[in-house]
Amino acid sequence: MHAKQVYYSGYVQGVGFRYTVKRIASGYEVTGWVKNLPDGRVELQAMSQDSQELEDFLEAVRMSSLGGNIRDEEVKELPPLAGVRGFSIAH
Repeated sequence: MHAKQVYYSGYVQGVGFRYTVKRIASGYEVTGWVKNLPDGRVELQAMSQDSQELEDFLEAVRMSSLGGNIRDEEVKELPPLAGVRGFSIAH
């Protein structure tokens, strides 16, 4: 299992970014969540059995219609996420 945590900064809140990420996730074999942070960033945690599938998903987020709103992204490897099913918007 491969898992990553990504912090997106830029104009990523109040523009439908989380909903776009959730829609993109439905086309990939990934599980996880995305949420707004109080500091204006968006945090995403996602995992997949296939590391290439996870990379393709993250690339699809970058290339989405809202990808131009991303000023910076910080990516970290994570241990597999416990108890996560599907892909959701966390609050």
